Amino acid sequence: MTLWFNEDMHHVRLHPNLIAILLTLLFAAACAPQATDTPFRPPTQPQPTPILSTTTPIPIIYTAVPTATLTPSPTAGPCANQLEFIQDVTIPDGTTLSSGATIDKQWLVNNNGTCDWDASYRLKWIGGDPLGAEKEQMLYPARAGTQTTLHISFTAPNIEGTYESAWQAYTQDDVAFGDPIFIKIVVIP
Repeated sequence: MTLWFNEDMHHVRLHPNLIAILLTLLFAAACAPQATDTPFRPPTQPQPTPILSTTTPIPIIYTAVPTATLTPSPTAGPCANQLEFIQDVTIPDGTTLSSGATIDKQWLVNNNGTCDWDASYRLKWIGGDPLGAEKEQMLYPARAGTQTTLHISFTAPNIEGTYESAWQAYTQDDVAFGDPIFIKIVVIP
């Protein structure tokens, strides 16, 4: 095929395969479906917000803040002593024992005061029969707000009968405080 141009009468010769390719492309373009506009329809439900994630950690910046120094308040006053009886650990009240028996009496108590009990605190016999125990015993050390078990070793009397021994906690200044504790036993021969 030869194409002629009017200016300068140049002619261009096209290769037959090239013409076939061009005609095929024109025909395919003419036969291709035409795009139609899709009408806009707003969504009927809200779309979820995408969650953004990052693999880079966010740096934390620490700023030094001056701290206040705590000093005791002049109106704070002394701590408060308190002892709360919770339960008998050994030898419940009314336990029957043989005369002369050795007794390991234990009481569970709570130091529900604000003072810590140290070695200067004591248990003192305040009534009944001391049942062979020293009349002043060390009150086991216990921090304020904690429970502790108090122990006193007694000896059952040789005479049949019902016996009671009462004990009270005392501060280092010899001031009684808290619930008294007791032992009540029945001695048989």
